[in-house]
Amino acid sequence: MTPEKLQSIAFKWFETFNNKELEKLLALYDDDAVHFSPKLKIQQPETNGFVSGKEALRQWWQGAFDRLPSLNYKVTSLTANGDRVFMEYIRTVDNEEEMLIAEVLDIRNDKIVASRVYHG
Repeated sequence: MTPEKLQSIAFKWFETFNNKELEKLLALYDDDAVHFSPKLKIQQPETNGFVSGKEALRQWWQGAFDRLPSLNYKVTSLTANGDRVFMEYIRTVDNEEEMLIAEVLDIRNDKIVASRVYHG
């Protein structure tokens, strides 16, 4: 996959996430996609930070959108090659300090198959 195609998927991810368009966000993912987040590990320790499949992703993100209506991500850097996009962004939420985030998307056949979040 070309770096431009990978970046276009990443930019679509940011657009749908920031607009809280959950179904469009989920459409970017493979049905069996796996997601890791330190926030998930804290809020749902039994998951050890991992969820798998679109229904689990739907529940995780809907909960985040409900809890944090002002949640927004600002892209600072994208690096794409092979089948991977490394994204750096700033997480903003009203009345919270900004947080630096890095996230890796593994993409195959135009769908995200895995994502991993790292907090700075």
